[in-house]
Amino acid sequence: MKNRLIQLSKDYNRIEQAIHFLGENFQRQPDLHTMAQTVGMSEYHFQRIFRRWAGVSPKKFLQFLTKEHAKELLNNSNILDVSHEMGLSGPSRLHDLFIHCEAMTPGEYKLKGQGLTIQYGFHPSPFGKCLIALTDRGICGLAFMSGGSEKKFLNSFCQDWKNAIFQENQNRAKGWIEKIFDGKAKKGPIHLLCRGTNFQMKVWEALLMIPAGNVVTYKTLAERIGSPQAARAVGNAVGRNPIAYLIPCHRVIRSVGHLGGYRWGICRKRAMLGIETADQLSNA
Repeated sequence: MKNRLIQLSKDYNRIEQAIHFLGENFQRQPDLHTMAQTVGMSEYHFQRIFRRWAGVSPKKFLQFLTKEHAKELLNNSNILDVSHEMGLSGPSRLHDLFIHCEAMTPGEYKLKGQGLTIQYGFHPSPFGKCLIALTDRGICGLAFMSGGSEKKFLNSFCQDWKNAIFQENQNRAKGWIEKIFDGKAKKGPIHLLCRGTNFQMKVWEALLMIPAGNVVTYKTLAERIGSPQAARAVGNAVGRNPIAYLIPCHRVIRSVGHLGGYRWGICRKRAMLGIETADQLSNA
């Protein structure tokens, strides 16, 4: 399992450039030769590596990035009408994963982690190297690196928990990353501990109701939490999501054909949406 995650992480780093190219040029429907040429690889090796990482061909992945596909998802999905009492469950790599989100109390929020011990570790994932932060009450952070040193990345994360005690624990981090990203591993409940305002928590809980392979606009998300005029505030809350992937802020788009921004990089957002759609179709 460890070797597979390392390989997927390496594959992602190699094809991130291709994902960027596909996202910017899907209207042109580039052929395999053009895609491979963009990353300086032969067609054979590019297709082999892409399939190993995404589970589908570059051509099929390209279809997931088109405007028409986004329109179909938005038109046919009453995604926030579904009740998910235990959190997120869908036909993706998280198909057996149940997520329970717990908010810190207002008093705990103000203390910024005082009295809390947070164990952390860096580990490869299908979307590149990531940092995971763990407490006895649940995961409090999951973030993807996009360059820079681990120390600098960790220091940035620590700002929201500046009064907590941090302990490195690579073995524990490795176990949780494998549980999250291994589609064949035995699943079980995953508890999250979030430090956020009441409004942010409301938005993050709504994100947990979006099934894998589906998308929703910021405007619709605002309407669903009962704040139809607060699309911009909703966008800010989405951008402040501290637990990437598990709280699926990557499933929120600006409008049909416009993905909007993403805290951990727009290429990574495209990658997550593409893989989830591929998983959904393969499990249909």
